[in-house]
Amino acid sequence: MTDRPARCLAPSILSADFSRLAQQVALVEPHSGLLHVDVMDGHFVPNLTLGPPVVECLRHATALPIDCHLMIEAPDRYLADFARAGTSFLSVHQEACPHLHRTVQRVRELGMGPGVALNPATPVHTLDVVLAELEFVLVMSVNPGFGGQKFIPSALGKIEALARKRGELGLGFRIEVDGGVGADTLPALLGAGAEWFVAGSAVFRAEDPGAAARSLAEVIRA
Repeated sequence: MTDRPARCLAPSILSADFSRLAQQVALVEPHSGLLHVDVMDGHFVPNLTLGPPVVECLRHATALPIDCHLMIEAPDRYLADFARAGTSFLSVHQEACPHLHRTVQRVRELGMGPGVALNPATPVHTLDVVLAELEFVLVMSVNPGFGGQKFIPSALGKIEALARKRGELGLGFRIEVDGGVGADTLPALLGAGAEWFVAGSAVFRAEDPGAAARSLAEVIRA
């Protein structure tokens, strides 16, 4: 399993220009610790995006660890496919997994770092029984499904709660945040305890994605 990066930027390719994806990834790679891939099935969330074939192509285009976020129903059916495609870290949604502990164990058995994502309305305590098994927790700071949404401030309290639990329990999972991440929200997110920052629009919809990634990464590392 890939070593977990420390505090880092994780550009989301959902907002990238797919006609020149490899070139855009190359622009942000020097400033990033992860490459984030949002996988949506049109059922769990109202959008349809990427699958294992795109992950496999990315695996050949970058040396960055690939962080796949499965916003799909019945994710267990596809875990092996994403492992074969070259996924390094994989998160499933608490809301989509009736047997969450079993799913997390299977992700690890397949050689990926397991994470669990929480929708904005899902409380942190729903992860208490699996926190010790996780490499990271992904806090959604928008409702999942589309890029470019407005940041939901209540995510800060969830990040703070996770950071407290981690300290109290002596655990080492990372705290990832996804949704509305940009120069205006980074200071508060850093203060709350987030460490992996998924940014899509703030990076790939900027005039110069490489410069945008560098600017955000400098704030994250400061």
